[in-house]
Amino acid sequence: MSDDPQAGGEESPATAPRPRRTGWRRLIPTWRMVAGSVLLVLLLIVGGLVAGYLLVGIPPANRAAKAQSNVYLYSDGSELARDGDVNRENVPLSHVPRTVQRAVLAAEDRDFYSESAVDPAAMLRAAWNTVTGKGKQSGSTITQQYVKNYYLGQEQTLTRKAKEFFIAIKLDREASKEHILEGYLNTSYYGRNAYGIQAAAQAYYSKTSDKLTTAEGAYLAALLNAPSAYDITAHPENRPRAVARWNYVLDGMVKKKWLSRAERAAMTFPTLGKAKASAGLSGQRGYLVEAVKDYLTDHDILDENTLRAGGYRITTTIDRKRQNAFVKAVGTRLMDKLSDSRKVDGYVRAGGASIDPATGRVVALYGGIDYAKQYVNGATRHDYQVGSTFKPLVFAAAVQNNSTTQDGTRITPSTLYDGTNKRMTVSHGHPTGFAPANEDDRSYGPITVTDATDKSVNAVYAQMGIDVGPDTVKNTAVALGIPAKTPSLASSQGAISLGTATPSVLDMTQVYATLARHGSQRPYTLVDSVAKSGDDVELPDREQTTAIGRAAADTTTQILQSVVDGGTAQAAQDAGRPAAGKTGTAEDDKAAWFAGYTPELATVVAVLGQNPDSAAQEPLYGAAGQPRLNGGDFPAQIWADYTAAALNGRPVRDFDLQLEDGAEQSTSPEPSGSTSESPSGPVSPSTGPTDTGNPTATTAPPGSGTPTGPTGAPTPPPFPTGGPPTGPTESYPTLGPNPEELEDRWQNG
Repeated sequence: MSDDPQAGGEESPATAPRPRRTGWRRLIPTWRMVAGSVLLVLLLIVGGLVAGYLLVGIPPANRAAKAQSNVYLYSDGSELARDGDVNRENVPLSHVPRTVQRAVLAAEDRDFYSESAVDPAAMLRAAWNTVTGKGKQSGSTITQQYVKNYYLGQEQTLTRKAKEFFIAIKLDREASKEHILEGYLNTSYYGRNAYGIQAAAQAYYSKTSDKLTTAEGAYLAALLNAPSAYDITAHPENRPRAVARWNYVLDGMVKKKWLSRAERAAMTFPTLGKAKASAGLSGQRGYLVEAVKDYLTDHDILDENTLRAGGYRITTTIDRKRQNAFVKAVGTRLMDKLSDSRKVDGYVRAGGASIDPATGRVVALYGGIDYAKQYVNGATRHDYQVGSTFKPLVFAAAVQNNSTTQDGTRITPSTLYDGTNKRMTVSHGHPTGFAPANEDDRSYGPITVTDATDKSVNAVYAQMGIDVGPDTVKNTAVALGIPAKTPSLASSQGAISLGTATPSVLDMTQVYATLARHGSQRPYTLVDSVAKSGDDVELPDREQTTAIGRAAADTTTQILQSVVDGGTAQAAQDAGRPAAGKTGTAEDDKAAWFAGYTPELATVVAVLGQNPDSAAQEPLYGAAGQPRLNGGDFPAQIWADYTAAALNGRPVRDFDLQLEDGAEQSTSPEPSGSTSESPSGPVSPSTGPTDTGNPTATTAPPGSGTPTGPTGAPTPPPFPTGGPPTGPTESYPTLGPNPEELEDRWQNG
């Protein structure tokens, strides 16, 4: 037999067949399979890029560059307003100072001149952040943003992003960087209905773009990121974040060596000019449209760019008849009483909101006398203290959490507290250093919670806030509807109880609507439907939650009925219906509030003082010819007129209350001694046992307009005209934070 393997002998190792893979080893890809797959993917990507580049051309300008109108409708389908007036004037790049151009680059794309048209790494990073819930991010260069603004649309789709990618690459090859930057500056939106840098310069500074300073340009550049988030005119509470963004822009210019450190240090935040509303948005229309826009963007129904592109038909929840009734009530009760001869009358502003508790729909919203004259919406601004309208939230927290006084007595409407003026509050037997004054420096001695609410006794509620616990009070307020980041909501010790926080009128209406709904919180809405080209836009679910138990809410309603029946809000009786509510006055009488509700309707009214020139808050002593303004005056009167009209023709309904055990009202005992200021040192907050009886509370008869103190003596007459009173107001004279502190707290939560 031959030894030659070719002659039929045994196979050599080199020619022997490879053993077959068996079992789990068959599932492991070979290196050839991996390499082939990678190569195939790369070929597909390259092929896709080549095909995309060849197939996607640069289109003509889109319709957004000629923007359509959005149509806003009342709840009955009648037209409320259109917002399609476009304010745009294109200018050459030479009409924009170099430092302003660089401010825009520092804000949006610092490597614009050296980078390519697209940044794939930034796009992937932005996509990942969006998917993982870190917020929607574009990752787009200035070239891509210009392509989106001028050639495409604002929709967030993969198709649009792919087109943007290829058009940006082509445009970068065919046009100069200067041409792209010029186009970007002229197509970008800056807020105040200003499209382009020229319109923005006019809208914010009443000058042409070539006259802009570096500081002014840096603010306009900051607006590009999100105009509504950095607009400090319509939303004064935005100032901290706007200043932070402005600093970011300037610091970026320093890093790029476009600005010296000395020049940077010498700059101050620029003063903005007054906003001018579109003529089509005058009267109440502008306030309503802006509130609806904010609602749509804040709730991620539409983003700013998509909404700005136009073409939407938006049906609001605003009831036309009720809206008109609100305007009439404010005009008749307040605005008609103002005079040009009184300087303080020029400071008067008003805000109001009304919610149907059953549905959470905002049925009326009063923003001011005229959007074209007073740009800031009085119903949605977050910069005025709510004063004593916050006190019911403290009591609701007490009942909800079975809180007790310092000596262990459960807090109910009949629990006795010491109402002595400037009484030092105590915590676990130790003085807190917090001793607020009552209105007019009046002392009450032993007084029930019901009577203390009727008369808005600060000494009682300051101590109650400590008994309940500031954190518990805050958590209850948030559960009822106040935004968690509201300035001063986290005030220490008992100050939170006296209304240092600055939620908006609309926020407070949400709170009182929750009380009217027996403690069940349903987030408010301003929108019934949104559609474009016949297609409906999906609206978010408004999940109903239990903010507080029914007994806690209804027991709070009971003591607030007493405020209307015989306390500081007797003017609200003119509505002709069972009502519950609370008055409030901000520090130095800069704002007067009334928050109230019937079983069918919750409404809050605020009269605010603001200097039209400086935008600073101003006291309202002497306004409308009155020595001082209290919540029981104009706000309660407006509330009553509006509520009567809004519910006209509907059956009168009483409150259906399920009270907490021991919630029966009781009268405060006659004081045994003088009502002068209490001696120094801690005093027990409960000066007697809880009264389980149900005698009549010591208040004025309904409609008398003169609540009486524990001795039966009438409340002192108002201060004479000729200057502010020297005593403290319903809130307190010194504990309110200054505007800078408010802004810092809003920014930092």
